[in-house]
Amino acid sequence: MLIVGLTGGIGSGKSVVAGLFETLGFPVYDSDREAKRITATSPVIRNRLSERFGPEIYSENTLNKILLSSLLFGNEKNLKFANSVIHPEVMKDFLQWTEQHQGCRLTIVESAILFESGFDKRVDIKISVSAPLELRIERVQRRDGATKEAVLARISNQMAEEERNGKSDYIIINDNCRAILPQVEKILNELAC
Repeated sequence: MLIVGLTGGIGSGKSVVAGLFETLGFPVYDSDREAKRITATSPVIRNRLSERFGPEIYSENTLNKILLSSLLFGNEKNLKFANSVIHPEVMKDFLQWTEQHQGCRLTIVESAILFESGFDKRVDIKISVSAPLELRIERVQRRDGATKEAVLARISNQMAEEERNGKSDYIIINDNCRAILPQVEKILNELAC
C-alpha cells in the first residue's frame, strides 16, 4: 500500500483535493477532523490537558475549544505541550486506520500540519496543494466570515508555502484557473494507481 500525505495551507483547497481522491475511490484519513474527535474523547489527552490547563478545559464532558484556543494562540510553550499530547494519539489512530486499509493500493492522509506533526515520516509520497495568497485569504474569509487580518494571522502561524512545497514530491495548483482533476490524474498515473 502506498500512503500519500496531502497538505496545504489554510484556504489552499486541500479538502477539495482530498474529496476528489475519495470520489476516485481512495480512502482518506482527515487528520484535522480526527484530531478534534480524539482530543474530545481520549482519556489520555483529557487527563494531560486538564493537569496542565485546569479541569475547566473540559466542561460537561466536552472540550472547551474556545478556552483551549485562547491558551494556545501566541503561547509557544502551551502549543508545544498540547501538540506533544495530541499528535502521538492521532498518530496511533492513523496507524490503526492504515491497518484497516491494508488491502488498498493507495490511501491518503490529509493534514494541514503534515510536516510539523511528523506525519510526513509515515507517508511514501507528499503532495502539497498550493494557491495564491489573495485567493486563500478570500476563500477563508468567505468560509469562516473572518477578517483579512485574522486570516493573515492564521497563515503566519503555518509553515511558509514555499517551504511546504519544497518538501513535497508533487504540487497541485488550485488557482481557479487550472483544473484539479487532470493534475490528480497525472499524479495517479505516475504512481501507477
